[in-house]
Amino acid sequence: MKNAMFKRLEQGIDAMLRHRVIVLLVIAAITAVMGYVAAHVEIKTVFSDLLPKNHPYIEVNNRFKQTFGGSNMVSIMLEVEQGDVFELGVLAKTQQITKALQKVEGIDTYQIVSLASKKMKEVRASTEGIESHPLMWPNLPKDTQEINVLREAVLNNPLVYGPYVSLDMKATLITADFIDGDVDYQKAYRQIAEITEQAKGGGVNVHIVGEPVLYGLVSHYLTETTIIFFATIGALVVLLLLITRTWHGTLLPLITGTVSAIWALGAARLMGFHLDPLVIVVAFLITAQAISNSVQLVSRFDDEIASGHVTSAQAASKVAILNLFKPGMLAVVADAGCVLVVALTPIPMLEKISLIGTVWILSIMVSAMVLTPVLLSWCGSQRRHAHPVDIMPVLRRVLKLCVYVVTSKWRYTAIGGAAVMFTLSSLYAFHLKVGDANPGSPILWPDSTYNKDARAINNKFQGSDRMFVVVAGKKEGALREPEVLQGMERFQKYMEAQPEVGGSISLADILPAVKRVLREGNARYQELGNTSNENGELVFMFVSGSDPGDMDRFADPQALNGAVTLFFRDHQGETIRTAIARVKQYVTQHPLANADYLLAGGLVGVLAAVNEVILAGQIEAIALALLVVVVCCMVTYRSGVAGVFFMVPVMLSNAITFSYMAWMDIGMNINTLPVVALGIGLGVDYSFYVVDGIREGLHRHLDLDAAIENSLMTAGKGVLITSLTLITSVIIWSFSSLRLQADMGVLIALWLFISASSALFLMPAMVRVFRPEFVVGSKERPVEQADDGGPQQAMPA
Repeated sequence: MKNAMFKRLEQGIDAMLRHRVIVLLVIAAITAVMGYVAAHVEIKTVFSDLLPKNHPYIEVNNRFKQTFGGSNMVSIMLEVEQGDVFELGVLAKTQQITKALQKVEGIDTYQIVSLASKKMKEVRASTEGIESHPLMWPNLPKDTQEINVLREAVLNNPLVYGPYVSLDMKATLITADFIDGDVDYQKAYRQIAEITEQAKGGGVNVHIVGEPVLYGLVSHYLTETTIIFFATIGALVVLLLLITRTWHGTLLPLITGTVSAIWALGAARLMGFHLDPLVIVVAFLITAQAISNSVQLVSRFDDEIASGHVTSAQAASKVAILNLFKPGMLAVVADAGCVLVVALTPIPMLEKISLIGTVWILSIMVSAMVLTPVLLSWCGSQRRHAHPVDIMPVLRRVLKLCVYVVTSKWRYTAIGGAAVMFTLSSLYAFHLKVGDANPGSPILWPDSTYNKDARAINNKFQGSDRMFVVVAGKKEGALREPEVLQGMERFQKYMEAQPEVGGSISLADILPAVKRVLREGNARYQELGNTSNENGELVFMFVSGSDPGDMDRFADPQALNGAVTLFFRDHQGETIRTAIARVKQYVTQHPLANADYLLAGGLVGVLAAVNEVILAGQIEAIALALLVVVVCCMVTYRSGVAGVFFMVPVMLSNAITFSYMAWMDIGMNINTLPVVALGIGLGVDYSFYVVDGIREGLHRHLDLDAAIENSLMTAGKGVLITSLTLITSVIIWSFSSLRLQADMGVLIALWLFISASSALFLMPAMVRVFRPEFVVGSKERPVEQADDGGPQQAMPA
């Protein structure tokens, strides 16, 4: 059976090389077509792609976001260096920004709130009854007296003093929400930046935060990201040329990576997908897989040419692909399976990344396993060096060290050290956090302008991140019931006890203020109405002088659904989990007879849904990815032991990487999960080549130690070249202005290092110690005498 399969493979390779011109033309034609299609792929962030499907929090957010505020809110703070905000110049800038925001594309003009907006009103009593007047609309105060009146109105209004004017009166806040489907982050960021830039100066500092600004910044750095990407490619060229000293050893791996990328991006366009700027580092990781497979083939080709056992480049190419076909295909299929399981996480962005990544990896079957041997067959059998610098002796010394460690008693140290490292890393990995691990945005560096602005706003106000909990009545008018309003009031006080919650607001805050006005400003009467009718009258008095929609952010006109809006000072994963747990605990212990609490909307509510899905999905995705590796190895080597054997480098690399993420406060979130899933496959790829090289040596009737040495000096050389090249190149990502890309670059480098170290030290040592049957065979031959007189075990394949 094996011989028949091997014969068919050999016949297929012969046919491919015999018709190599046709094969090359077909691949070139497909690449040209896919290249044209790939040129039209859009690079952008679509917020709806980040939201889990069919999650109850997302359903609540989508149902009520037009009234209670969505997750695309922008906060702009004007802060004075001296005096307070009640100066004509500062108030004029507030008005200027408020008006200009109405012209920003995609903004919800009914959700712009500031001192200068029509929605910001004071309620006061007069001889004609209760009146509601805008605080500073449509005109600015004309003199000091009117400014003093405005200041007094703000200080007596709990809906303004605190939420929109800081307690020290040195800052004022402007908030605006965007319509989710209409927001173009790049345009929104550019337009808001132009508006706020005009307000800076004159002793006024401007700070801006919000998801549209954040993702607009990501798009803003797209040019820098592109430069870093091509700088990395340039470094790859230089390093490959330095190490291999040949043009075919330099260019063929790059051609392989380029063809795979073109095919994948073309397929993405055909599937109607776009490319998110934050996942470009994932694209580089997959490109690294293609380069790795190609480098192994080129390295084996060069070894065959140098050995003199072949008479032509075509024959050397045939031997290279024939011997590396099994580990190469195993690596590709395992990697593709690991990426494909990410699609089970019900988040559109992850599903798209998974599908694009799977196509990308599978394209390596053509770009590396077909195109590289075809091109190698034209490279000639005479080795010509492109430069005089030869670092191969250094690499051979490293490989000799690997051989010495594996074939001496140091192999037990290698295995024991790996076991200790796995144990300690696994224990520390339990500190890995799901969600954002630090205040501000983990996408940017802590000292970035955006994160500094977030800290400044959170220091002055209740918090820039919001979550609303809907109080859904069971009948119209339920929100006027004293029991419901008192329940909302108690719920707010309970939630405000959490340190990260800076404050809250609801209908239960408005009605006491109206009642106080009715009682000539007497603070003793700042309380809710005693009956449903009284609360209804208070609502009517507040609404009667307002415009349509002014009440929407608190309750609907039927008094059926209302919102309790909570302000958070950060959206770390632990903060969100604590808040959600406290909400659920309160709801369970204090149910309302006439209403229900619905979780949860706003940015924090949306992030809570994402974190819950990732927490449940990451364990499932990682477990399934490991299962994919096990099954692929079991099927390939027809051995259950093989599946367990190759789990070792995977488990080790994941344990170390997860512990590093925990140590560096890198949270497991929607941006890091694809890299983690792909890293599972990456952790074992190199080991496939080395272990299969040992099996090949035993097939040639070498003893075990000689087979290990032969594998390390051939397949190990490819591993060493690939890992050195990619690790050195990927370090360039650490210079990115986007912390996420820098962190992912370091993670990729760490994964590559662990994978290479496992392949060069750990896996051969385990073969030497445990002698798994799928590697060494079922029967040992008698001990033979080595040339140096020492015993050597010779095993058949």
